Amino acid sequence: MDYQTQMKIKRFSRQPLLTYAILSIQILLFILMTVNGGSTNTNTLIEFGAKFNPFIVWGQWWRLITPMFLHIGWMHLLINSVILYFLGIELENLFGHWRFGLIYLLSGFAGNAASFAFNNSISAGASTAIFGLFGASLVLGKLYPHNPAVQQMARNFLTLVIINLVFGVFDSSIDLSGHIGGLAGGYLISTAISVKDTSSYLLKKRLLYAAIFILLSALFIALGYWKVKLVL
Repeated sequence: MDYQTQMKIKRFSRQPLLTYAILSIQILLFILMTVNGGSTNTNTLIEFGAKFNPFIVWGQWWRLITPMFLHIGWMHLLINSVILYFLGIELENLFGHWRFGLIYLLSGFAGNAASFAFNNSISAGASTAIFGLFGASLVLGKLYPHNPAVQQMARNFLTLVIINLVFGVFDSSIDLSGHIGGLAGGYLISTAISVKDTSSYLLKKRLLYAAIFILLSALFIALGYWKVKLVL
């Protein structure tokens, strides 16, 4: 393979490929939902995999993953897609493709698990995973304390987190529990997988944060299961 080809492959691999893939998936699903009854139609949302607590209890556990790729209305899709684009191209470059992908999926899972535990409404949206990316950006601020650009990015995202959480308190249509769960999940899982140092101390720290993530997610799921079972 010649040098120019190697450089083209290298430049291509540096592109935020997963960010583009996630955006493509959620736009495609939005189009399919629109054609099949509309993204604001309750039956369509449930059919495509929105979080619906009774179905989760009845064995459809994949509904803790699929909601992060669905959106309710075009404005919901637009806002989340714009945030994901600008956040994703920064963080995917800093974390790398596979770490970024894990952070996105696992924090979204944690957010949906928290929503399952504390919110009885049907819900969908990338916000759980996006708040996980906010949490990951705060971790970057700790990992690069002497990098002014990363520090500024972490401060900016912290401001966005605070503003969004305040709005969530006063807006009942916002799934605040999902946002907080995603934020906590993103912070925990990014701490667990982002540190490259393999020293004994940091390895123990990574394992501790991974264990807390697993226990917290399991607690949310158990609580949600118990609450739904009381009603059914």
